[in-house]
Amino acid sequence: MQAKQINFLKFLKDSPRFAVPIYQRTYSWTTQQCRQLWNDILRTGREPGDNAHFVGSIVYIMEDEFQVASHTPLFVIDGQQRLTTVLLILEALARHIGDQEPVPGFSAKRLREYYLLNHLEKDEQRFKLSLTQTDKETFLSLMEGGPQAPANASVRVKDNFAFFQENIANLGNDLAAFCRGLAGLVIVDISLHHGKDNPQLIFESMNSTGLDLSQADLIRNFVLMGLDYDLQEKIYTEQWRPMEIEFGQEAYGKHFDAFMRHYLTLKMHEIPKISQVYKRFKEYANSAKIKENGVEALVADIRAYSGHYCAMALGKEQNKALASAFADFVKLKAEIAFPFLLELYGDYASGSLSAEDFERAVRLVESYVLRRAICEIPTNSMNKTFANFGRVLKKERYLESIQAHFLLLPTYRRFPADDEFRKQIKERNIYTFRSRTYLLGKLENHGHKEFANINEYSIEHILPQNKNLSPEWKEMLGENWQEVQKTWLHTLGNLTLTGYNSEYSDRSFLEKRDMKNGFGQSKLYLNRDLGSLDVWNEQAIQNRAAELADTAVKIWDAPRLDDATLATYKREEEQSSVHTIEKDHPYLAAGSAMRPLFDEFDREVRAFDENVKQEVLMHYISYKSDSSIVSVIPQAKALQLTINISHAEISDPAGMAEYVSGRGHLGIGDTRAYLRNEEDLRYVIGLVRQAFEKQLGDPGPFDDEVGDEKIET
Repeated sequence: MQAKQINFLKFLKDSPRFAVPIYQRTYSWTTQQCRQLWNDILRTGREPGDNAHFVGSIVYIMEDEFQVASHTPLFVIDGQQRLTTVLLILEALARHIGDQEPVPGFSAKRLREYYLLNHLEKDEQRFKLSLTQTDKETFLSLMEGGPQAPANASVRVKDNFAFFQENIANLGNDLAAFCRGLAGLVIVDISLHHGKDNPQLIFESMNSTGLDLSQADLIRNFVLMGLDYDLQEKIYTEQWRPMEIEFGQEAYGKHFDAFMRHYLTLKMHEIPKISQVYKRFKEYANSAKIKENGVEALVADIRAYSGHYCAMALGKEQNKALASAFADFVKLKAEIAFPFLLELYGDYASGSLSAEDFERAVRLVESYVLRRAICEIPTNSMNKTFANFGRVLKKERYLESIQAHFLLLPTYRRFPADDEFRKQIKERNIYTFRSRTYLLGKLENHGHKEFANINEYSIEHILPQNKNLSPEWKEMLGENWQEVQKTWLHTLGNLTLTGYNSEYSDRSFLEKRDMKNGFGQSKLYLNRDLGSLDVWNEQAIQNRAAELADTAVKIWDAPRLDDATLATYKREEEQSSVHTIEKDHPYLAAGSAMRPLFDEFDREVRAFDENVKQEVLMHYISYKSDSSIVSVIPQAKALQLTINISHAEISDPAGMAEYVSGRGHLGIGDTRAYLRNEEDLRYVIGLVRQAFEKQLGDPGPFDDEVGDEKIET
């Protein structure tokens, strides 16, 4: 590797041609980055004297030391964003200044001759820079002086070029200063030699902060960078490029990282943080089984599942019933279930799951998420529920096993029954519910072929929010009008949809009913009964809420299995747990020295909460609520405890806990402690309780940084 500081324009003039390898990300600078560079250039040119402005490094791979004199391009692996942007600026400047020279050397002819084109070459070799597929045609068209961008143009290239054209046209007396600023740009020129330097390691070290590149960019580079050029071209053209096209320019940058997170959760049964997706992917890609199958098989698998994701999350599904189910699911914003749905889609694509059963399964997941949210059940268990769901399926009885698993989930992961859901949806605050528009939209459109576009309407409080109600409202509500308003204002029974929210304002109920475009003339089904009512009071609100709640129970319905079928699944579930304390843990056998201490420890941990369960595994005994709290490894003279909390977070004034991450150990967690006698029991229980209480405060499934949770089996 060689590195040297050099003037940016001299670097361009001395270098024959650059190409951005196919595995690199597309041009992605926004107007914000362009404006920052613009301001830096202008400030540098305005300052007196010979000034320089450092804009970063450009790292490229050379095949051999004589490449500068050959036709083989230098492959840019870092710095393509600033390199592309400066060339866009130079082309925009050349078009503006023509034959004039604001400063010596800055005519259109010289700019193109020195920095933009190789006039003695032909075809693509004429251009100083070639970009990747998405940007290539647009960029080369501009470098040739094309008046406008081609069809399906690269959005960033086109928009940024227009930004520079507009700003250059408005420079006025600052034109010369801007040219001097361009002449003052400085970079670090870093050349790598193919076969001698490791570009992937250098690339990662230069982008270790994760600020510049998305996780998807890093993954693509990791997969393709180390391959020979022919295989790079083959895999990119046949597998990766079709993924980029299917996502689309904007959606690829916005959604691909999320897709890879769901893909890795499905494959590894772990939920990585979004910022750790690349790290987890490398672990997955370097596993023995994946390496044995080869990189082509890996990328083909990613492409297949990316197609499933696009169908579900980006509206690409062709089956109308499934497309409708996916659209509702996206509106609900229950992304945490996508790993499970990806598995289902894979089986649907292979023919082992019918479209009808798949649609029903999606609707059940939708109901599960919505019912739990309405019933205000803590959401932090759902990430584990869906990450591990596929493992319990009986695929010869696919839909039935999904329903059975939902019905057999423990209390804290339960599928809320009809009565609980009905009660909660009538009484809770729906107005501040994050999915309120989705909920009211589903209620409005249920059972109707002519759908109302909910985005055209706003939410209306039938009984107004104004604390200073009119005399008409107070009379209609009765003496306890304040209590009625406080209790029922934001509940389902008092909410509806309208396109005339401002017209309704705080008018009386009868005015809202009878005015032009009032409830009596509304075409919305949510308002169909309001036009026939003479009174809007507590009883009327409750009556409407009850009717809507009955409809909600039908829309977001629960799984239904007869008792005999469910009992069969319950027996299978119980029989699948083949490990027992007596059989697998001889140090806890009846009469053993450790058994009384263990029994006391067991009582204390279970007393934390009714949802804390004991699970006996072959090598240890686990206590879990949403996930593992503590693992007990019985020994002859102690109970070894692996506590699922970071050692840095635990309060341990006695120093009984030790940090064991990275060291071979049983159980889940970073912290180990030993319980040797009853005198230490109180203190050790205090350590374990900290892990339980931290779990209660863990983020739910809609938090971007949920993650790195191992899924126990």
